[in-house]
Amino acid sequence: MADTTGNPTDAHVTTPEPPLRKASWRHIGPGIVVAATGVGAGDLVATLIAGSNFGYTLLWAAVVGCLVKISLAEAAGRWHLATGRTLFDGWASLGRWTTWFFAVYVVIWGFVYGAAAMSSSALPLQALFPDVMDLKWWGVACGLVGLVFVWFNKYAVFEKVMTVLVGVMFLVTVYLAIRVTPHLGDALAGLLPVLPDEKDSVLNTLGLIGGVGGTITLAAYGYWVNAKGWTDTGWMKVMRLDNRVAYITTGIFVVAMLFVGAELLHSANIAIASGDKGLVQLSDILEDEYGTATAKFFLIGFFATSFTSLIGVWHGVSLMFADFVARYRGRGELKGEEVATGERERSWPFRAYLLWLTFPPIVLLFQGQPFRLVILYGVLGAAFMPFLALTLVWLLNSSRTPRAWRNGLLSNAMLAVAGLLFLVLCVKQIWDQPWSEFF
Repeated sequence: MADTTGNPTDAHVTTPEPPLRKASWRHIGPGIVVAATGVGAGDLVATLIAGSNFGYTLLWAAVVGCLVKISLAEAAGRWHLATGRTLFDGWASLGRWTTWFFAVYVVIWGFVYGAAAMSSSALPLQALFPDVMDLKWWGVACGLVGLVFVWFNKYAVFEKVMTVLVGVMFLVTVYLAIRVTPHLGDALAGLLPVLPDEKDSVLNTLGLIGGVGGTITLAAYGYWVNAKGWTDTGWMKVMRLDNRVAYITTGIFVVAMLFVGAELLHSANIAIASGDKGLVQLSDILEDEYGTATAKFFLIGFFATSFTSLIGVWHGVSLMFADFVARYRGRGELKGEEVATGERERSWPFRAYLLWLTFPPIVLLFQGQPFRLVILYGVLGAAFMPFLALTLVWLLNSSRTPRAWRNGLLSNAMLAVAGLLFLVLCVKQIWDQPWSEFF
């Protein structure tokens, strides 16, 4: 994708710019992390269901979804590198309302998400080893392993492990896509922007676009950029290459699973459940069609997909929470250099949020999720993405960002589209909640 700022370095910049480093594949890292974390089992199921319901018709929507996320992650990374400040520091400059929104969001979201992530990681393990222990205890084990791993390892080790797991995800999804023998002519036709001929087709299409790897991890991308050691504009070209690689990788995952849905499920008129259990159903279908080895291979990929999301959130959102606490304690401007030193990963707020993601959600694994809390989780989760898109538009068009790195026309257009898309999905999500049962 082309440079979206539309503003080359010019004489308006009063301080000398650091030399631009060459965009090299050897630097790739944070993008792999954000791709692995952002694409969870739920995204794969949603894409499978889209393929099973509509064949290749919505392939174009999956591609558009990846382009939207490229723009959002690029904007978050550009803010960190252009200003030297963290994203939470930028949010705080917009008013106290951003601090209150983030505080409520990160507490409620983390509590419910922790249980969901542990359960999602446990499902393929129980399917692989059905006689070892109960699903709930597999979930507890996954949460504890994630806690210990993130607690005792810094970003460099975390990135390497994520890269290995992404490699597993890549091999599994591409293998499955080839195994089902896709009709490439039909797939190419799916790149034409056509809506399915059914009720609510527009909202279903927008949901697929918005759901391709779209979570708080897009905001965490800038923190991982800093954790990698990229803290100034000299890394801008490297960050942009890294970000494109992230969402090309995401696109391959999503397109591969849409192929599986279109060829394996749509052609045979097979329906699967929404949610993570749909992937367990798919493993049974794969075993019937292609044998036990293919089904086991898929379950390994399913685990890699779920566990990367777990440890990615355990690390990235804990970094953001540590930044939030630093700002709350009045430490002045929050600099990317502090993230780069690893100071945040050693801090008590980072580790406190790790514990919050792990131990309180274990209660939900055994007792079920409180109804009202799940509704609030859904509302806050739906509100976060429009919040991210619209605040990035605000920050990157203001004097808070050096003129040379403010948004250009293309970046503004993409962020505006993202903001509008997520706003529509937010309104729909809020509207669909069973409010009459809440009160």
